[in-house]
Amino acid sequence: MNQSNQLELHHAIKIDADKCRACTHCLQVCPTEAIRIRNGKATIIPGRCVDCGECHRACPYQAFYVEQDDLSRIFDYKYRVALFPAVFVSQFPENISEEQIYSVLKQIGFTHTCEVEQPISVLIDSIKDFAQNEYDSESPIISSFCPATVRLIQVKYPALTEHLVLRNAPHDLAAWYVRQRLAEEGIDPSDAGIFYITPCAAKIAAVKSPVGEKKSIVDGIINMSEIYNQVMAKATGVTGNFHSCDCRNEISREGILWSLPEGEKAAFDGKSLSVDGMHNVIRILERLEDGDLQDIDFLELRACEEGCAGGIMMTSNRFLTADRQHKRAEKFPEAKSSAGMEELAEKLRIASVQPRPMVHLDTDMEKAFAKMEKARSIMCHLPGIDCGACGAPSCLALAEDMVRHEARMTDCIYIQQLWQKEGKISAEKAFRNLEKRWGENRFDVDCSKRGAKNDNGFGLMNEGEDADLY
Repeated sequence: MNQSNQLELHHAIKIDADKCRACTHCLQVCPTEAIRIRNGKATIIPGRCVDCGECHRACPYQAFYVEQDDLSRIFDYKYRVALFPAVFVSQFPENISEEQIYSVLKQIGFTHTCEVEQPISVLIDSIKDFAQNEYDSESPIISSFCPATVRLIQVKYPALTEHLVLRNAPHDLAAWYVRQRLAEEGIDPSDAGIFYITPCAAKIAAVKSPVGEKKSIVDGIINMSEIYNQVMAKATGVTGNFHSCDCRNEISREGILWSLPEGEKAAFDGKSLSVDGMHNVIRILERLEDGDLQDIDFLELRACEEGCAGGIMMTSNRFLTADRQHKRAEKFPEAKSSAGMEELAEKLRIASVQPRPMVHLDTDMEKAFAKMEKARSIMCHLPGIDCGACGAPSCLALAEDMVRHEARMTDCIYIQQLWQKEGKISAEKAFRNLEKRWGENRFDVDCSKRGAKNDNGFGLMNEGEDADLY
């Protein structure tokens, strides 16, 4: 995929420049080095971003936010379906029942409610069919469930895209299932809108720019934190006639656990490995890229710790949510047979997952090699401290920015000090360079900044994150 196509992909992670203090927390955690500091603000390089949300999680000033469809869009449709994963229900405390949650969703304006992970037996059988009849490599197959992991592979490990399971995600399966159910009720497809309530930014990107298909069957996507807050505020006041979930015939133990660590792994025979947390996933992918892990049959990789229970749009503590989800799963039967659901199974197939590798230096291989050698030469002069004071995440990233003419040697404060000592640059010019990178007022005395004496506590924690484990 060329660079222009990469830039056309939808990204849900955005930056509020007014809140950004260029603290570099995001710079340090981005797995694809997609963030730079320019003019005192963080900026995202679209072709590198995988919408994993690590920047959102790390930012102490809540400068990163997740773009979503306006909730009022649901009223564009006569019939309005709330499609939500099991983690949505599991994050509520035990004193709020499932029926109360469903009832508030109806109060908000949805006419139908449906959990995503059903009928999961169709997806399980379809993935097994892929492994047995369509995949012919000795390397393990990689789950395509987590869209942040899929995008990470496309961008950072493009050679591994051929190992991804060529099947759609459960939200697409559930959407087709709901469409089928609505048709049986005689509802015109054009009158029904399906809205997915998401725990993470990557799923928004996956709906807006789906992998392996032109357009998602899902009509809109809404941040789970917004819906959670509304349900939480109204649920305790719901009494009398509770609503049940409209689509729950196919809810199963396997489906409820699917989005948690080992939920997908448990459904498959052979030697499987479950890994959660972005940096753990990266370590596994690097080993796989090096030709290791040939004795593994299936890799379940989740970008968030505790799987979807740890999504950045989740409000409750991820460990409590996962614990509630395991307890809830015990109340449900095992998944039914997928017999008679061949039409749904066929809709799960996708043709391919195309790599979209980061264009590090140049699209022309010969020029890229020459620029790589130039970057290596520049690295001889840089200190290798990877402090981020230049606005890039590492010295090598700065060197690559330089050969792309996006940075200068004097962006490195250590080189700048050395050149001042050698008389190659004046102190005034050196300071102007710092202001260009970090903003004109960055070095003024400011007692309101984080940790300073007038800090009011803002930014010490992301919204919705628990102050302690329990």
